[in-house]
Amino acid sequence: MAFNLKKVLKALLLSSNQPLAIKDIQGVFARFHEAGLLSLASTDAGPTAGDETKPAEAPAAETSAGEPAEIIAEAPQDPELYADVPSLVTGTQIREAADEIAAELRAADEGLLLIEGSSGYRVVTHPRFARWVRILRAEPPPVKLSQSSIETLAVVAYRQPVTRAEIETIRGVSAEAGINKLLERELIYIVGRADAPGRPIQYGTTDQFLEFVGVKSIDELPASDVLSSRQIDEWLKSSSSPHHLSDTDMGLSDEQLPLNAGQMETSGSAPAAAAEPPH
Repeated sequence: MAFNLKKVLKALLLSSNQPLAIKDIQGVFARFHEAGLLSLASTDAGPTAGDETKPAEAPAAETSAGEPAEIIAEAPQDPELYADVPSLVTGTQIREAADEIAAELRAADEGLLLIEGSSGYRVVTHPRFARWVRILRAEPPPVKLSQSSIETLAVVAYRQPVTRAEIETIRGVSAEAGINKLLERELIYIVGRADAPGRPIQYGTTDQFLEFVGVKSIDELPASDVLSSRQIDEWLKSSSSPHHLSDTDMGLSDEQLPLNAGQMETSGSAPAAAAEPPH
């Protein structure tokens, strides 16, 4: 019977309380083979020529039922799980197995889903069961973000790293409350300081933000014509050097008015007669 990667991967995912990245899964297989080699080496190694006495073997540990612990610890050598285990499992093989597991969980409709986040794969409960999970954990319902916080979060996501002044310039209102709320929810964090006068603090999004919106990386965010870097740069540039309105911008005539008497004569107009001084 051939080795069943999908069954092993499913067991690993269900037994882990943390996301499993592809490198983590590959590391499990590497440790499996390392343990096998060490076991063979210890079995094949015999006493050396200089050994005259053999140390007494320690008695096998026993469980509360009186059975040897090693019998409980060692699983049966199921060929589907332990025979012909490949020494290298590629990322493509892991993704294909994960896709099959995800499809099976969706088809079963038993409240479990397999998702891939920024930190790896993890099995989660379906959002339909969120209320039951909150009751079990005695957790309050999640607090929804206000429209102001969502707009601030969008600016940070598309512009990061971004300063508070830039956020306020783009949105046109104060961003202090929104930034504090997003920091509290751990959706953004302080990246560093900008190379500008006053060294203002810069903000960026966290891995929890990626899980919040359901993407693996910032590159997967949908393209935005409103929050593109080019347009934001233009807004920031125009706000720092405001444009002075001309007569044309105000809807006035753009005709050139005469500036002196010579120009007036050229245009056919005679200068006004000078008043004679009184006698």
